[in-house]
Amino acid sequence: MILKENAPYFHINNKRKLKQWIKESVVNENYIPEGINFVFDTDEVVYKVNVKFLKHDWYTDVISFDYNKGKKIYGDILISVDRVMDNAKKFGVTMEMEMRRVMIHGVLHLCGYSDETEEERKLMKKTEDKYLCLWEKIMKGE
Repeated sequence: MILKENAPYFHINNKRKLKQWIKESVVNENYIPEGINFVFDTDEVVYKVNVKFLKHDWYTDVISFDYNKGKKIYGDILISVDRVMDNAKKFGVTMEMEMRRVMIHGVLHLCGYSDETEEERKLMKKTEDKYLCLWEKIMKGE
């Protein structure tokens, strides 16, 4: 698993535990984590990728590219640090909390979750919350 920090004003703490958390979350979804790469970049970079590859002319916090082979998870997850910072302020949470939510959101897309409908969004949020609780357990050493 690669955690690439392209945004010059962003640094990830607890990399070892983050990788453990992502791996445990994927295994809990009955998949095998083989090659998940996170790229943390600026709004402009993520926007350009969103337009070029998804034909979406708007800013977004996360884009997942799925290269899965059956139950083996391979994918690239591109995260806008700027969007995450703005959303953290908007939702009244810390940057770290919002970043973990966006990271697991991207991973859940690789595991087959969608968020197109209201019902899918509810399931996605519930599952994100489940894995955010797992993060807390990992941080406590449980």
